[in-house]
Amino acid sequence: MGTYHVTAARTVNAPARDVYALISNYHTGHPAILPPRYFKALQVVQGGIGAGTVVDVDMEVFGVKAHYHLTVSEPDPGHILQEEDQALGTLTTFTVEPINETQSVVTIATTMRVAPGIRGWIEKRMNPPVMRKIYREELAQLDDVAQRSQ
Repeated sequence: MGTYHVTAARTVNAPARDVYALISNYHTGHPAILPPRYFKALQVVQGGIGAGTVVDVDMEVFGVKAHYHLTVSEPDPGHILQEEDQALGTLTTFTVEPINETQSVVTIATTMRVAPGIRGWIEKRMNPPVMRKIYREELAQLDDVAQRSQ
């Protein structure tokens, strides 16, 4: 089975530490940046802040529903946060890089396992542009929430 990779990045008008704090807080921060037309539910199962957090996420895109059981890790706390659904073969990495004291660049990068057969062929061609659109909306919302939080 193959994989595909999707990436989107944006400058966020807030300090990197504040942006990372929003992303890593699954009680209030992270839910606030998720576009509601795609993300239908986020339930904290364990923890809630950073590494060790486990969340269940329900999405619906173009009428197709998906459920993710994500475990959060922090390979580089304050800089890199990852969400992984081992059963589905999905890994999303949030990277926060400071530009200066008031701005940062946030990159969302996902690697997903491709389904076998024709379904996988379709996924590889259809999912990346849709995911990039969702990530651009999520990053715009992150910028808005981060600015209002200052």
